[in-house]
Amino acid sequence: MNGQKVLITAGASGIGHALAEAFTAAGANVWVIDVLPRSKIDFSARWRYDRVDVRDATAMQNLFDRILAEWTGLDVLCANAGISGPTALIEDQPIEAFRDCIAVNLEGAFLAVQGALPIMKQQRKGVVIFTSSTAGLYGFPYRSPYCASKWAIHGFMKTLAMEAGPYGVRANAIAPGCVDGPRMDNVLLKEAAQKGTEPHVVRRAYEAGVSLRSFVTVDDIAAMAVFLASDVAGRISGQVIAVDGHTENPDPKVGTSQ
Repeated sequence: MNGQKVLITAGASGIGHALAEAFTAAGANVWVIDVLPRSKIDFSARWRYDRVDVRDATAMQNLFDRILAEWTGLDVLCANAGISGPTALIEDQPIEAFRDCIAVNLEGAFLAVQGALPIMKQQRKGVVIFTSSTAGLYGFPYRSPYCASKWAIHGFMKTLAMEAGPYGVRANAIAPGCVDGPRMDNVLLKEAAQKGTEPHVVRRAYEAGVSLRSFVTVDDIAAMAVFLASDVAGRISGQVIAVDGHTENPDPKVGTSQ
């Protein structure tokens, strides 16, 4: 990845931060955007950082204008921005929260691709990697907005691969399973409340639902992204690749007795 130019959306924490670390370690030049102010995040001085909301079409276009002016090109887009959305039964989902989840997870990815694609098509090469979820492969009770957004990402990714392939541009999606970290802890807390049990019970059920009996890490996701962006993966496009330890049961049933 020496000298490759990589843009990562929502790179201030979690998977995005791991992506930035991994691409930097592989020799890439990294540009990160997030909604957090620069003063509140732990960032490498080697990374270019802009505070940008992926839902803001004007701000996103201005971002790509700056990228084109400063970098004169873009090799890899990691469309990583996403939020968990509300945890509730479908009939209890507030429409405002549903729309916000779709806006960040789907519209944000769309705007990122819309800005990056003309640059990549002009140079006749490029890679787009979406951070999706195994929620885009299975149903996900209590998480209908999130699940819907990730299924949509997969359709969008495959369409992008078809449209951009003749220009040498590849597109793939990584579908993480349960990823260790604060965000997953919050998901477990909310799901436990819905199921009337404790977070550690829900965690054990999810661990038992995958073949490797464990959660994945942000570094697992980042390693796959670097692979997909590399020339070694030069014939891989239009694919959803799960990094989840192999999900056997996407909806583990739990109870307070477990």
